[in-house]
Amino acid sequence: MEDGKQQVLRAAMVAVVGRTNAGKSTLVNRLVGEKVCIVSGMEQTTRNRIRAFLTEARGQLVFTDTPGSHKAENELGTLMNRMARSAGQGADALLVVIDGTAPLRQEDEGWLRRAGRAECPVFVALNKADAPGFDAAPARAFWEALPERRAQARWLEVSAATGAGCEALTDALFAAAPEVGALPFPEDIVSDFPRKLAIADIIREKLIGRLFQEVPHQLGVRVERIEEGADGSWVVHATLLVNRPSQKGMVIGNKGRTLRAMRRAAEPEIAEAYGLTACKIVPFVRVEPKWFRNHFILKDLGYVD
Repeated sequence: MEDGKQQVLRAAMVAVVGRTNAGKSTLVNRLVGEKVCIVSGMEQTTRNRIRAFLTEARGQLVFTDTPGSHKAENELGTLMNRMARSAGQGADALLVVIDGTAPLRQEDEGWLRRAGRAECPVFVALNKADAPGFDAAPARAFWEALPERRAQARWLEVSAATGAGCEALTDALFAAAPEVGALPFPEDIVSDFPRKLAIADIIREKLIGRLFQEVPHQLGVRVERIEEGADGSWVVHATLLVNRPSQKGMVIGNKGRTLRAMRRAAEPEIAEAYGLTACKIVPFVRVEPKWFRNHFILKDLGYVD
């Protein structure tokens, strides 16, 4: 209540799109103030569509973080691209994230073309504004040269790593959000991502940085069950899927070192995220040739409905 007037509530579904490894997940985590999406330097880290919620006195922003667009090499890649392309459907705003330190790629140009045809407000976040080599000019020049561009765009330079420019981005998104009579989602949730899938993502994130280049793209994690102890602890049983027998040894590591490192990193993060007294991960590495082409396994991992 301000000057006797009721606080105006605004809410918007914001589709966060862009090429893989542009910093979308890091930006979403920064905007909502908590870690919702897994992050790594490896491309194609995000595989699911994840909704993250920012709720303030002025309203609610619902960010849909999607897999980055990339050249698909299997059914999993095709599904990820399909999810990315459909992200803007039904959104109140489209947020295109571009890595301002990298040359403009074909995927960046594709998203800018789609944004130019959008019927909702468009925002372009030029990420990594604090990093050496940042240059906003190529993306802006491409946008201005687009033929038959219907949409206008609000351009903002941000750093998902430091938070620079993120407050201005949040303000701009709220200003463009439609007025609502009530919040569309409960104010006390940060994400509606299913618990098992969220835990599987944490486990996969901790393994990605410790594996050779080809393994992360052929690694799947499935949480089979969670045993909840009376003392507030969890035992998480997880299956780690790999494509070839040689990858099994890489995931386990010499004398189990890779799995131990994963557990040391993932267990306290899961415990903190869910308010546990302790968390123990029991991993089992299984060879499942071409699992990423198996529709039933992809469905079990939450990649398809």
